Amino acid sequence: MSTLIKIENLNKQYRNTLALDNINLRINEGDIYGLIGKNGAGKSSLLRVLCGQSTQYSGEIELFGKKLKQGSDQRGNIGSLIEYPAFYPELTGRQNLEYYRIQKGITDKKRIEKLLNDLDLNKFAEKKFKQYSLGNKQRLGIALALLNDPKILILDEPINGLDPIGIKEIRNFLLELNKTSNTTILISSHILSELEHLITKIGFIDNGKMIKEISIEDFKKIAKSSIIIKVSNYNKIYPLLKNTFKNNEVTLQDNLAIKISGEHIDISGISKVILQADEKIQSIHEDTDSLEDYFINLVGGVER
Repeated sequence: MSTLIKIENLNKQYRNTLALDNINLRINEGDIYGLIGKNGAGKSSLLRVLCGQSTQYSGEIELFGKKLKQGSDQRGNIGSLIEYPAFYPELTGRQNLEYYRIQKGITDKKRIEKLLNDLDLNKFAEKKFKQYSLGNKQRLGIALALLNDPKILILDEPINGLDPIGIKEIRNFLLELNKTSNTTILISSHILSELEHLITKIGFIDNGKMIKEISIEDFKKIAKSSIIIKVSNYNKIYPLLKNTFKNNEVTLQDNLAIKISGEHIDISGISKVILQADEKIQSIHEDTDSLEDYFINLVGGVER
């Protein structure tokens, strides 16, 4: 499997702020790579460098096996959606795509029709861009990013403004694109529950540093199993469970549910402890840590 994006010791500075600090990254052909981090962590800065929107940096970048020289253009096989593209408000969606098709020198006129259809934009194609909803603006932006039929697709928060149905449609579209065209996708999003269903590999970035990379398969192997309990008198039961299950991680969640994580725990044993304390159980169920849970633990979450 060939490496399409390779980054070594990448640094990017804005005045006195180090936005990217010694970033190392490798993305293979066919990967759907999720870039995860808090606001201001450096995600967009990294994507802008890769797309050529930000040219001042130090370190080495390889695209398609060739070193990228600053000022050179080796990005012809990359499509990107970083923030909002410069669409013309008085032109229709179709006219905007046609304008950019000509600007980019793309000869395949049927490409526009295919993208409008694939992204469920054909019924809005004749509407002016200024009349588009935020979600449809995002869809048109993805269509523009795919206009040149790129081998690498880079998307920064592509599901912003979409309702749950729209989010699912975009997810299924990207999965199908990856499957049928082997398009390599680099995507950032703050909706981690959605990324979990899409990506094959994850990079966690914090304060400009790449702090962890892991495949989704390995993440699922190490994701902690937990039991979530709700009781009326949590002030009594929480310290009791914390004392009883000393070899496990016992935390009180924001919604006042008690979470017990680790090995050798079962619902019947926990239930027995609570019932012997003459307390009623409102609810109890098994759970597995989500990508969001893992991220919060990785960068430092608040624990009670």
